[in-house]
Amino acid sequence: MIVVKLGGSLYNTPELEAWLSTLASHSDASPIVIVPGGGPFANQVREAQEHHHFNDATAHHMALLAMKQFGLMLIALEAKCQPFTSQKPLPLLSVWLPDDSLLSESTLIPNWDLSSDSIALWLASKLNAKQLLLVKHVDTKTTSITQLTVNQVIDHHFSHLFKQFPIKTQVIHFQSYSDFVGIVTSAHNENDLYLP
Repeated sequence: MIVVKLGGSLYNTPELEAWLSTLASHSDASPIVIVPGGGPFANQVREAQEHHHFNDATAHHMALLAMKQFGLMLIALEAKCQPFTSQKPLPLLSVWLPDDSLLSESTLIPNWDLSSDSIALWLASKLNAKQLLLVKHVDTKTTSITQLTVNQVIDHHFSHLFKQFPIKTQVIHFQSYSDFVGIVTSAHNENDLYLP
């Protein structure tokens, strides 16, 4: 199983549907679970918190709902996508829709130091996924988690979770969907993330 986090920064790009098509085409070979970013829905949460000054726990709850909104959109855009449920086996291509059960998950801190990247890593660990891909609208050369954190490519909580769940993880440029097969079939890749 592969977990693919589609960043919310893909929201306004043609690459979003290209990724969905690519994942649909290759999901027969191995089950794929898509974790949605928050995109513009999460941006609205940030703006609302800045305007109304409510606490981070409330913002965290709202940001999870933002991920769910983006996920529902992804399901609507690709016919092969099915919502993630507790059914077994998982659909070949599913979109995980976070729910309120995450609010009681002690490893997921309820503030902006944690984003959908860390949540994707947490989910990958729960599903015993063999690989996690973080598809982002960034072009980065480093694979150091520490440096990626400093550069604000991934969130501050990611390194803490990675120590607990050292899953094979890569940050993928949003235009690299045509390289998907090579990325997932490579046993060892120089682009795998590492600590520090």
